[in-house]
Amino acid sequence: MPAVFLLLALPARAEDGHGKKEKSAPPSKPNIILIYSDDVGIGAVGCTGGPFKTPNIDSLAKGGMLFQNCYSTPLCGPSRCQTLTGRYPFRTGLISNQSASAIQPDREVMIPTVLKMAGYATACSGKWGQMSLGPIEWGFDESMIFSNGRGGRYWLDKANGTYLLNGKPTAAPGKYFPDLSHDFVVDFIERHKDGPFFVYYPMSHAHAPILPTPDSKPGADKTRLYADNIEYMDKLVGRLMDELDRLHLREKTLVIFTGDNGTARMGIDAGSTVNGRPISGQKGTMLEGGSRVPLVANWPGTTPAGTVNRDLVDFSDFFATFAALAGAPLPEGVVLDSHSFAPQIEGEKGQSRDWVYVELNGKSYVRDARFKLTNKGEMFDLSEAPFVEKPVGLDTTDEAAISSRTRLQKILVEHPAASGKDKKDKKDKKKKRLKQAAP
Repeated sequence: MPAVFLLLALPARAEDGHGKKEKSAPPSKPNIILIYSDDVGIGAVGCTGGPFKTPNIDSLAKGGMLFQNCYSTPLCGPSRCQTLTGRYPFRTGLISNQSASAIQPDREVMIPTVLKMAGYATACSGKWGQMSLGPIEWGFDESMIFSNGRGGRYWLDKANGTYLLNGKPTAAPGKYFPDLSHDFVVDFIERHKDGPFFVYYPMSHAHAPILPTPDSKPGADKTRLYADNIEYMDKLVGRLMDELDRLHLREKTLVIFTGDNGTARMGIDAGSTVNGRPISGQKGTMLEGGSRVPLVANWPGTTPAGTVNRDLVDFSDFFATFAALAGAPLPEGVVLDSHSFAPQIEGEKGQSRDWVYVELNGKSYVRDARFKLTNKGEMFDLSEAPFVEKPVGLDTTDEAAISSRTRLQKILVEHPAASGKDKKDKKDKKKKRLKQAAP
């Protein structure tokens, strides 16, 4: 059976992609903040074994729940689209960073539209790249995003640097955009403290180019600057928690921290280790290091403190989870791949996924608790993941592997990866340019 969500226009119950019933939403509607770091995989934060100092993120994990098996799409645009729509890339058509125009509001529904139906005020602050239009067109009430990539995600141009406030260019020459983005979030929360509110907070850190932070010392080398960026990201998380405390909103607010995809190494080996061991793969790969990311849920008084959850979760699941917690009706006539983990956040056992699906530009795999099968027929034993992915041949006599291959192959057939046309088009265009430039 394919992993689809049978969509109902009822807030109380929904059927998940595995044919199981979810628990009714809680009577109170929590504020929801989704902190979405950039290129930060499990090898980058302390609570998942990374080498950098992240005391504030670690504190969220200590006071809440750490999910050990969360899987994203391994690249920015498709990852964010999957989060906001609850749909896999082959359904939306956004299969790479070059396919932003594949999604349009007349064909897709994003999280803010659903939450607004339940009375939520919604805001987006930070990165909005590789997706069509802007946050306002997709249902957010308010937004603040940087207007270009590269250096603009950090220090705005000293002469005429701008960002986009509700879609309009706003001058802030020489300012540090992450600080401006944080201030926007705090202002939005303060104005909507009587709630409920939803904040999608896609942070700048720690995407390349790695630039000095306001706390960096002159002359710091690349490795030190990378650590500075991770630490400044953590500092902003701590400042946000302080503001929630000041406004007496902590027990009314679910805070989720995650990363959009795995760590980008950028020649910094320390950025891809867990407890000192290098992990398999990195951003952009179909290996563990490409998609396995931190996921922390913290809701004081509701989420049990200091718990570690080993259930499988993928990025389509935020959609159903937030709708369930908000008591929000799901959109009719749209196939979702989302599976709510709201019960787990609330301290209950829940009904975990049997598998997760990962896709990028024509490549895909599905994994269960132990095995992974790619759409090329390659099978791997993940019992030593994220460090080692052991090939399993067709001649294996392992009955568990044989059974998993049969089951996972059926799922792959039901989830046909898009063709990877974007990659082919890019190569064709390059060949055409070279031909035109030839003497």
